[in-house]
Amino acid sequence: MIGAIRAKFASLLYEYSLHAVDQNILRHITRREIEEAIASGEVIEDYPTDKYGPSCLVLGFNSQGRPLHVQCTRPAETRIKIITAYEPDPSEWLDYRLRRTT
Repeated sequence: MIGAIRAKFASLLYEYSLHAVDQNILRHITRREIEEAIASGEVIEDYPTDKYGPSCLVLGFNSQGRPLHVQCTRPAETRIKIITAYEPDPSEWLDYRLRRTT
């Protein structure tokens, strides 16, 4: 799945949800960082029954090594939609890949 997501990004076939735009501004995440995270990323969670349509969570890193989680729609649609992006909290994630259990 990550190969298809990368191909869509390389062809500029992606867009941001309004929520993603707002959160990226608040979290100081740039478009370039999102692109770098997808280019270096891996799908770590899949949400086939997400309420707004199938999506997945990608873990990637920017060029300075900043970890980012990018939730986006699956590549079945013409365009990928970025739902949200954030820097994962190490207290909630093991190696940024696995959710810690309480």
